[in-house]
Amino acid sequence: MAAQRRNLMQSHQSWTDDLPLCEMCGVGTATNCVYGSDGKGSQIHPNEDGHLRFRGEDGCFLYGVFNGYDGSRVASFASQCLTAELLLGQLNSSHSDSDVRRILTQAFDVVEKSYFETIDDALAEKANLSNYLLPHNENLSFHQLSSQGQKVQERLKELELEVSGGATAVVALILNDKLYIASVGTNRALLCKSSSDGQNQVLQIGRPHNTENEEELQRLAALGVDSARVRQAGLISGQSSTRRLGDYRVKFNYNDIDLLSVAKGKPVISEPEIHGVQSLENVTGFLLLMSEGLINALESAHGPEQANQEIVAMVAAELALQNSLEAVAQSVVERIKRLHHDVYVSGRQRATFCSRHEDMTLLIRTLDYPLAEGGTPTNPSGRIYPVSVPYSNSLSTSKTSVMLSLVMPSQNTLTNGTNTASTLEEGTPTPGQSPTATLQSTNTQTQSSSSSSGDGSLFRQRGSQAAQPDETGRVPPYIDFTQFYRLWGSDHSEGGGLGPQ
Repeated sequence: MAAQRRNLMQSHQSWTDDLPLCEMCGVGTATNCVYGSDGKGSQIHPNEDGHLRFRGEDGCFLYGVFNGYDGSRVASFASQCLTAELLLGQLNSSHSDSDVRRILTQAFDVVEKSYFETIDDALAEKANLSNYLLPHNENLSFHQLSSQGQKVQERLKELELEVSGGATAVVALILNDKLYIASVGTNRALLCKSSSDGQNQVLQIGRPHNTENEEELQRLAALGVDSARVRQAGLISGQSSTRRLGDYRVKFNYNDIDLLSVAKGKPVISEPEIHGVQSLENVTGFLLLMSEGLINALESAHGPEQANQEIVAMVAAELALQNSLEAVAQSVVERIKRLHHDVYVSGRQRATFCSRHEDMTLLIRTLDYPLAEGGTPTNPSGRIYPVSVPYSNSLSTSKTSVMLSLVMPSQNTLTNGTNTASTLEEGTPTPGQSPTATLQSTNTQTQSSSSSSGDGSLFRQRGSQAAQPDETGRVPPYIDFTQFYRLWGSDHSEGGGLGPQ
């Protein structure tokens, strides 16, 4: 079986070629990037992320995002093998919740063991060559050592590239209108439920398995590992994850790693944490699966406080504009990539966190959530443009992002697209009336909003002729956020002033 898996991987074939893709899903991606002093970006390595999105039998759907590192081998293998372990007859509508959890856990275990079977021969050769170098050094002449030893060293490097690397994973399974999330590592799953009044309730399912997770630190401490040192180090063998697929170094050679050398058992594991069951019956909204690179890029640019709400607002806005889920997902990824870059070149407070980003993957699965028809912006009360507005509290060094929706008057009858991260409390504006500015900060526990129709001062008056750029290539600003800052300041008078960085 191991030989068959090795041959399959070398031939670049897939176990899942015949499975139908889910048409209610879209995926957006971006490769890693590091910025130079001139603001131009360059790719560091090939894309190492992976994903899956299949429709099985008996109303079963499977989705996943895999964040690979030190190569794409593990992410690619996991996406194929996991699908084969779950969608080739293993699951059906008669299974109970406990059955589904058991099957999911077993599938991850098979993926881990099967992957290491594919690199068994390479690991054995690597160990043999490593052992060969030391005893032969004393018996070889300088010329023999330099030529023969060099060949061995080159082969060892090749083998290391072949066997190194790992991946984190977040997998979503929908069966019998129930959602199950299985996670290993630092990717993220968000479930957005839209209510009849246009509010989006955002639920983050599970916590990342990293060196800041208290439960993970307790698990490591039970194995004899100094959890305080792990927390302070922040990384285990180059990664923040405490659970991951593959990575033979932390699975087999963890006693050679200083932080883990005293562990009484495997400290870094591949066992998934299963979250469920979320009923999807009569739910309107969407599910988001995100790679760690996407999350980190957004949080680096705007801070972690409102990252979930920001990305939900972006997705809702694009769903109202686009008629293709693939286009929606890619547009959101491009927006985050652009935002990350703009913060870096701005030189603002968070610019130091934005010098580079890793591969980014976003998977969107709609849940009875309509797309725009014909790619036309569709909101009966006008076009909604969520704008990410960073602000700084003068009494704190932290920076938060909130969403300001600019509702533009509509001149035509529009349909659909009523779900955004912000809501309107005023009637539909008509041409000549002032637009409504709505500010909302939301998390999974509380929701709050404040709105004002204003006096029309949000938009500065412009002549009928388009503004001409000056010698620097810029045009005069035509949006004035003074009213927004005044409204926010009146609601948060104790927090000090508000203004752009």
